[in-house]
Amino acid sequence: MAQDRETRNQNQNQRQNNRSKMSHEEAGRMGGDATAQNHDQRFYEEIGRKGGEATAQDHGKEFYEEIGQKGGEARAQQNDYNNPQNSYNEQQNQSNSRNQNNSRNQNDNNRS
Repeated sequence: MAQDRETRNQNQNQRQNNRSKMSHEEAGRMGGDATAQNHDQRFYEEIGRKGGEATAQDHGKEFYEEIGQKGGEARAQQNDYNNPQNSYNEQQNQSNSRNQNNSRNQNDNNRS
């Protein structure tokens, strides 16, 4: 018991000495690790629910529509990037669209 207490005191002294050298990232990681050791899954579910409720009270329907739209666009881009066939098809569609526009412009010019 006395040895455990002594080890804890040494660790605490070492942490105090290193505080000025610790980055915010490191402090956050250590705090997160300590929280994870002291709390279970229900704790995280509860704070997640409370955070979601607070966000819902602070923001309206438009906020969720906007972040949903952004998330959907990001996912679509990610899927296109990860699937070379999709990228190839998109390039072909863009090329075809440009060709159609050029043809229309030429037809308009010929009519003049």
